[in-house]
Amino acid sequence: MITVVFPGQGSQRPGMGRDFHDMMKSSRNAYIEASDALGWDVAALCFSEDTKLNLTEYVQPCILTTEIAMLRGLEERYGIKPRYFGGHSLGEYTAMVAAGVISLAEAVKVTQCRGNLMQKAVPVGIGGMAAVISEKIDIPTLKEYLSDLPIDIANINSTNQIVISGKREAIPLAERRLKAAMTENNGFRFVPLNVSAPFHSRFMGSIKESFKNALETISAKVNPEKAGNVTSNYTGIFHSGNLDDIIDRMVAQLSGTVQWVKNMHTLAARADEIIEIGPARPLREFFKTIGVACSSITTLSAARRVFEPATASD
Repeated sequence: MITVVFPGQGSQRPGMGRDFHDMMKSSRNAYIEASDALGWDVAALCFSEDTKLNLTEYVQPCILTTEIAMLRGLEERYGIKPRYFGGHSLGEYTAMVAAGVISLAEAVKVTQCRGNLMQKAVPVGIGGMAAVISEKIDIPTLKEYLSDLPIDIANINSTNQIVISGKREAIPLAERRLKAAMTENNGFRFVPLNVSAPFHSRFMGSIKESFKNALETISAKVNPEKAGNVTSNYTGIFHSGNLDDIIDRMVAQLSGTVQWVKNMHTLAARADEIIEIGPARPLREFFKTIGVACSSITTLSAARRVFEPATASD
């Protein structure tokens, strides 16, 4: 059985999805569907160098649309029929569309709302995020070193990488503490991320009620039973298929830790083959850390290498 996973914000790039758009009718239709729902040209923004592609409000629906356009193109050309789905942060919304829980049109409106609320939650320049990279990170110990700082663990991406999120002014102190604590760890790195807000931290708490209202507004258009094939970032296991639970978990994801390691183990237990579909391929490397193979498709050329290994030459 094929499992498909989708990366989230940060995977965007100018021109993403253009080869699928130009070559596959189903992919073009996905961009048209999203544009009609939002009232602006999603394809034009995805294929341009416009700085809006770095604004959370715009980039979230753009990534989601591109990933669904790619998936539909692969279904059209290669007839793939994924059974299970997962996505990292924003990618969880793509997974919901792919599984048939919510339509693409409703999803792009929800993610544009989500992006707008996330950006407004904290003024630009106040929040920050950073990746902590080291072999076999001890999460409880790391939490102790950060416990008195306005910083939370945003993502547990792999055994070797977590992301912290919170007040930008506290990030340098966090770096000094962790560097001193992990001096004996091989390959310790601390990488500040170029983000406009402290995602998946306590500072997103102020928007949870507004976002819950937005989700409840479209609840009549949701097929909750199909969410049983989609993993939850918040819990690390498959969604229950209960509408109220789904909404609660998607809201909690805003300020909660993305339990990606748990998601990977949950998906790997059901999958014969895992394929990452998106503009970039961060998830493949995360799967490697738990000893699970994951193919990545970022372009049509990459798709040929996965599905036509005997004929692909580029």
